[in-house]
Amino acid sequence: MFASLSRAARRRALAVAAALLALCGVLVWWLVPFGPPSPSGSITFSTGVPSGVYQRYGNLLEHALAQDLPEVSIRLKDSEGSQQNLARVASGEADFTIATADAVAQYQRERRPGFERLRGCARLYDDYVQLVVRKGSSPKKVEDLKGLRVGVGQDGSGVRLIADRALAAAGLAPVRDVRAVPAGIDTMPELLERGELDAFFWSGGLPTHAVQSLSERIPVRLIPLDAKLVDQLHDVGESTRHYRSAVIPADAYAKAQDGQRVETLAVANLLVTTEEADADLVEGFTRTVIRSRDGIGRQVHPAQLVDLRTAVYTDPLELHEGARRYYRSVKP
Repeated sequence: MFASLSRAARRRALAVAAALLALCGVLVWWLVPFGPPSPSGSITFSTGVPSGVYQRYGNLLEHALAQDLPEVSIRLKDSEGSQQNLARVASGEADFTIATADAVAQYQRERRPGFERLRGCARLYDDYVQLVVRKGSSPKKVEDLKGLRVGVGQDGSGVRLIADRALAAAGLAPVRDVRAVPAGIDTMPELLERGELDAFFWSGGLPTHAVQSLSERIPVRLIPLDAKLVDQLHDVGESTRHYRSAVIPADAYAKAQDGQRVETLAVANLLVTTEEADADLVEGFTRTVIRSRDGIGRQVHPAQLVDLRTAVYTDPLELHEGARRYYRSVKP
């Protein structure tokens, strides 16, 4: 029958058939999903104390995730810091968090509830230990804090962990030789300003807004934590191997440093979840963390240091399969 049609009629029939096939293709593309479905549901992200870097980073990351994972509802939850963050994720109270590598190692060493479930998504930026005193005050090194009122961070924070260790490495018993004040970065600067503290420890990205703001209100300085102290910390045990000698650049806190670099110690921050977390969700979460580096870094400087080349190294945590999938997808 087709052969009996005129040449013009055959061309018209072929054109109609091609159009119908194209329409069918569009309908199939529209009706039948290809590739994995977009992650959906609700997650909780445990951050940190108000005015700390964890919380500021979390607030900005929430906006980036809302664009990249529109079907996922994200709830931010303040915390005391790394130790509480890990307990929340391990118990299922939170789905993602940030914690320092030394706090993770301590959590594992103590075999605390759910430790074996924890997995890494990315190595983020380093925290730098900052020991702040008033300019003109007498302490020049950690040993000089004996008998003084010292802010050591809240009980569930990574600051508390590292402050106790730094004091012990300097030969001071935190519960006996100093008057330890369990306060966070949201209150310690004001306590120092009012004369209710003689010094405080903080471990965070550079610069930390609360420390910078304090340095602009009153004269303060940073006490060095030298390489000898880091060596003494390493002697404590396996969970302290994540500390490294570092330097706070001269321009981190211009008014507090008088153009001088300050020796200290640093420890990596990790993005943490659990082995049960959905692989597609973890892949998307990790992708957003890496892609949003520059945007977030314009407001939270430490985020600029998130580096794809080192993000995969989440020691002491095993890398989550979803994160591994992402890193494989962007491998050169």
